[in-house]
Amino acid sequence: MPGKVTVVGAGFYGSTTAQRLAEYDIFDSVVIIDIVEGKPQGQALDLNQSRSIEGFETKVVGTNDYADTAGSDVVVITAGLPRKPGMSRMDLIEVNAKIVRQVSESIAKTSPDAVVVVVSNPLDEMTALAANVLGFPRSRVIGQAGMLDTARFTDFVAEALNVPVASVKTLTLGSHGDTMVPVPSQCTVDGKPLSDLLPAAKIDELVDRTRNGGAEVVALLKTGSAYYAPSAAAARMVKAIAEDSGVVMPVCAWVQGEFGISDVYLGVPAEIGAGGVKKIVELDLTDTELAALKTAAEAVRAKQADVASL
Repeated sequence: MPGKVTVVGAGFYGSTTAQRLAEYDIFDSVVIIDIVEGKPQGQALDLNQSRSIEGFETKVVGTNDYADTAGSDVVVITAGLPRKPGMSRMDLIEVNAKIVRQVSESIAKTSPDAVVVVVSNPLDEMTALAANVLGFPRSRVIGQAGMLDTARFTDFVAEALNVPVASVKTLTLGSHGDTMVPVPSQCTVDGKPLSDLLPAAKIDELVDRTRNGGAEVVALLKTGSAYYAPSAAAARMVKAIAEDSGVVMPVCAWVQGEFGISDVYLGVPAEIGAGGVKKIVELDLTDTELAALKTAAEAVRAKQADVASL
């Protein structure tokens, strides 16, 4: 069992991720690090005082010093600015690139053996940037997006059909943005194909809502972006790594030949465990879905190349 997980960034996303990880009670310690003095320390104090109520022993540590994160088994990078209404994820690219670069340089020095889960936006580009700066094997640097987008798609389908979310299985691949590729051919409700239960036009509508799922939340909140579902997604990825579970999850991973795509970070189904991505799982996609995935790969590839110099 890994002893230490670090969450970089004490905003809503980071602090909620740290809370979920602590409440799993599978780590010796969860470290929250932030540049704001007192903020992670206060959160840690508050979270530790919930331990007797929630029944977990994991110790939460708040710090402004990367020395306290040394030897982390897993690091989650949430640092960066969230979106404001009307902003696209790409609008954040320059400012968040600088932050992710600095964070990655620090992690490389203090936790050279860690698996790194990136959640900063724009997600695919920041994952590629972190991997370049860290210099780790690419299997140890993964992005959280597909888990969240799939969860949103699942919720929208369950709502449309008025069925329990547990009966719905959906999948989204591609990028975390305009070239997201929801995969209706892999979607079922109680084992029945989604296409048997909803007309194509309704499925397209739900796909579109999934693609804009983050913007919908941002527009309603007006100050800040989603963090409950995103933190649940990131925490589950960390849990799979910690427990070496081998569970298959849609994540942003380095693709080398799978689906006929190479040398790019892209949302694909992958087996997750100790060491990060164990292998990418090639599902049978329809010709249309595969074409969309390849289009997403090329769009993301161009942007990932741009980020390298930021």
